[in-house]
Amino acid sequence: MATIFTKIINGDIPSYKIAENESYYAFLDINPLAKGHTLVIPKNETDYILDIEDEELGGLIIFAKKVGRAVEKVIDCKRIGITVIGLEVPHTHIHLIPINSLYDMDFKQPKLSFSHEENQELTSRIVAAYNSI
Repeated sequence: MATIFTKIINGDIPSYKIAENESYYAFLDINPLAKGHTLVIPKNETDYILDIEDEELGGLIIFAKKVGRAVEKVIDCKRIGITVIGLEVPHTHIHLIPINSLYDMDFKQPKLSFSHEENQELTSRIVAAYNSI
């Protein structure tokens, strides 16, 4: 059975897509810790990041780096925090989170909520930044 992320890649579930190529997909997290919190996933459905072949993992990191650079062009932050937890969805994913302190990456804190219009506008700005890199 396909994961929720595979359903997003296939267009069965809508997302705020930031970037996509033949192997990877990036989109805004719908339960963000910060404005601009983005998920980066391989299209190949692999549960555990350490099970991904080296070449695919390298490509995932390079893709995530470009997405992270785009997010930091749009969101005022000190850094883009990067974390892989991998327990919530059985499909490898990297969290790119705009941060100003270590606490900003604490997944116990309340999740933020933005309107559809706010997410669309943010997506457009990050996509434009991504395309300019």
